Amino acid sequence: MEQETLQLIHILEKTVSPDKSELRQASSFLEQAAATNVLQFIKTLSDILRHGSNSPVARMAAGLQLKNQLTSKDHTIKANYQLRWLNFPEDIRTYIKKNVVGALGTETNRPSSAAQCVAYIAVTELPQGQWPELVSTLVNNVVHQDSTEMQKEATLEAIGYICQEIDSDVLIKQSNDILTAIIHGMRSREPSNQVRLAATHALLNSLEFTKANFDKITERNYIMEVVCETTQSQDSQVKVAALQCLVKIMSLYYQYMEPYMAQALFPITLEAMRSENDAVALQGIEFWSNVSDEEVDLAIEDTEATDAGKTPARVSRHYAKGALTFIVPLLLQKLTKQEELDDEDDWNPSKAAGVCLMLLASCCENEIVPFVLPFIKENIKSVNWRYRDASLMAFASILGGLENSTLKPLVEQAMPTIIELMYDRSVIVRDTAAWTIGRISEIIPEAAINDLYLKPLLEAMMNGLKAEARVAANICWAFSGLAEAAMELASENVENGQPETFVLSQYFEFIIHRLLETTDRPDAGQANLRPAAYEALMEMVKNSPKDCYVTVRNTTVVILDRLQQVLQMENHIATHNDRSHFNDIQCLLCGTLQSVLRKITPEDAPQISDAIMTALLTMFSSNKSGGVQEDALMTVSTLIEVLGDGFFKYMDAFKPYLYLGLKNHQEYQVCCTAVGLIGDVFRVLKHKILPYCDEIMQLLLENLSDQTVHRSVKPQILSVFGDIVLSIGPEFRKYLDIVLTTLSQASQAQVDRNDYDMVEYLTELREGVLEAYTGIVQGLKGEGPSPHPELMLLEPHITFIVGFIIAVAQDGEHSDTTLAVTAGLIGDLCCAFGTPMIQLLDLEPINEMLNQEQPHHCCRCELILFGQSLFEQGTMLEICGQPASFVIFRKFKSKVYLQKKTNLLNFDFLKLQVN
Repeated sequence: MEQETLQLIHILEKTVSPDKSELRQASSFLEQAAATNVLQFIKTLSDILRHGSNSPVARMAAGLQLKNQLTSKDHTIKANYQLRWLNFPEDIRTYIKKNVVGALGTETNRPSSAAQCVAYIAVTELPQGQWPELVSTLVNNVVHQDSTEMQKEATLEAIGYICQEIDSDVLIKQSNDILTAIIHGMRSREPSNQVRLAATHALLNSLEFTKANFDKITERNYIMEVVCETTQSQDSQVKVAALQCLVKIMSLYYQYMEPYMAQALFPITLEAMRSENDAVALQGIEFWSNVSDEEVDLAIEDTEATDAGKTPARVSRHYAKGALTFIVPLLLQKLTKQEELDDEDDWNPSKAAGVCLMLLASCCENEIVPFVLPFIKENIKSVNWRYRDASLMAFASILGGLENSTLKPLVEQAMPTIIELMYDRSVIVRDTAAWTIGRISEIIPEAAINDLYLKPLLEAMMNGLKAEARVAANICWAFSGLAEAAMELASENVENGQPETFVLSQYFEFIIHRLLETTDRPDAGQANLRPAAYEALMEMVKNSPKDCYVTVRNTTVVILDRLQQVLQMENHIATHNDRSHFNDIQCLLCGTLQSVLRKITPEDAPQISDAIMTALLTMFSSNKSGGVQEDALMTVSTLIEVLGDGFFKYMDAFKPYLYLGLKNHQEYQVCCTAVGLIGDVFRVLKHKILPYCDEIMQLLLENLSDQTVHRSVKPQILSVFGDIVLSIGPEFRKYLDIVLTTLSQASQAQVDRNDYDMVEYLTELREGVLEAYTGIVQGLKGEGPSPHPELMLLEPHITFIVGFIIAVAQDGEHSDTTLAVTAGLIGDLCCAFGTPMIQLLDLEPINEMLNQEQPHHCCRCELILFGQSLFEQGTMLEICGQPASFVIFRKFKSKVYLQKKTNLLNFDFLKLQVN
């Protein structure tokens, strides 16, 4: 063996050393080796992985290093690695592939490092039509009678990894072969549970591209027979994996499940729900949660089809309604299995049962009440806290699905008991009571804000703000709901503007005071309490009537004082945790400041604007955190909105930080916010901004041409061009040629239509172009009866603009926004250029687009992650930098548990706090 290889083996063995110095040396050596000659480095790693005479540690480390040279969590790096691999000489690639495939089954460690290497090479090569013999090789490894247990297991792991990572379309033609290997490994006569487990996980990952197999009744029957048989395994891991397959099959292939439901799926999942093994019980519950989800979708589809006079493509079999009598008692029993010292972040059958009841209520509506109400009445005052808590949880869980006529009397009857349970000796019961009040405030707030219960309810809530952090956080959520409901009630008879008062007015100042105290609690870092308290504060302020203005104004001063105090802490930050805490508080204070600023009158705003701007400039100058910069920029935007052109006096001081935001390409959210702020500045300051216009336009154009700028920034820049023209009118002529050239280039962009993200980007890009053209036409035309002469500068480009409109109209992928903006631009062109435009625009594609019926949208199960983004079930997501093709979220109390794939094969739960 060559000296270099021996040295590399020695270094790889040090990658697990407990000595930090050795670890650093090993890491440095490996980075240098990859940088010096990556092709030789990868080739040598494959040799070390292949040869069984090397130590298990060296082989495992070699596989890990090899995998890290093939893929990355960063999409850009991953794409670069894949391109680099494809550019390697074919003979070297063949040599490496032979090594990694030959290593399958020769390792002693689990999971197989070779399997991951095989998968990531396959993910790169198979979409290019390369490595055609791979699938047959893997299938042979599994089905050949002489294959070892380790070889079958590692090969099935590789198949699972490939199915997880690759676009399902790539493997459709080979799905039969892949399924042959998987089903062979899952059979009950397979003696190794490890092989069965790997095969079952592989099936789980392959279900998306086996539609053709599920469409054929004989193949579907065989697959379902094997999966159902596997759920009876005595090995709990195999059993859980098989149940996961049933859960996913129900979501993907609901329309085919009727023959299997009564005889197999129903008894299997009920047995799973009864299990004392939490992992097994969770999958049984998840199955019925998915059934409910699917049947709610089908009900929506049925309604939409009926409204459109069509027959729905799929129909509900109402499995959930038929199963209520059997599954509700099991769920209620699971609700009573809480642990007093249970970690509130852990997902368990008790929480899953609560979620399943919610989904069943959404699906079955009033029909669930007779199965739940007796349990609630019997146990709501039980001496056992578990039963009190379970009753509360059951009650709160079903609220969302009931009709108002059923719901309101139930809630009104229960309110005194719920208020009483806010003082319960069990913290878990108080926590659930607080959450129940939050649910009531959200779903049927009129039951909470009526004269009979409001005062005792508020007393209980005020007391709850002093309770344990988890209780107080739910109380904060309830205050948000109450404030919104009170404002809606007060606004019913107010046509425009702010109501004079609302039912919370007499308590408003005290509530604000208590919420401010809550944000400063020593334990406010627990259970997401501090963000929840600030969020409640924002909602209270946002929904405040006129008679609460003095309190709002005073709150502005308090928040500003806190912001200045926090900024003085900068020099006392010693650790990363301190910095994180410091940044979080600044972001929360900025968000609250935005809420109170929007309520400040134009007369009062100038009196506090100097202090606000001074604090914000201090934040900009001392803080490098993208999150803080983004929130500070958004606060500036709100200040501009309040001050109007009075903001101009701050432009010289603010300009450097605005430009830094535009140049912050690493944190594209900051850059996006800065671009949006440019639009705000121009809309408010208009011609006053002209001295800064050249620099701003230069930065925007540089961002458009810079390939390192995140693609989400560019459509916004195009849109902002429209705002700029509208603001400065004919003064834009000096930038017109280069902007029109840029718009021409952007309008001709093409993307891979199979890539959902890129199609969405193209839509945003086109909307940006359309908004820019709209601004240019309106801005150059002017507001007077006669167009500005500069409008004629646009005339040579009219044919191209019309051609772009036609291209948009002919593309079936346009959104509602695209349609609206296009219609607006057509109107502006006709208004600006008169009758000649009719001949250019009166075309069939354009008329068809303008006459098409607006689609109906129904948003269900929406969750807004605090300060982050919107997640909907079934949406393609990225988790930890990796795409997740099959995602289920479950909301429990104030948290979202997002079920995801972490290490390609195994499911676990990522907790995401929401408000």
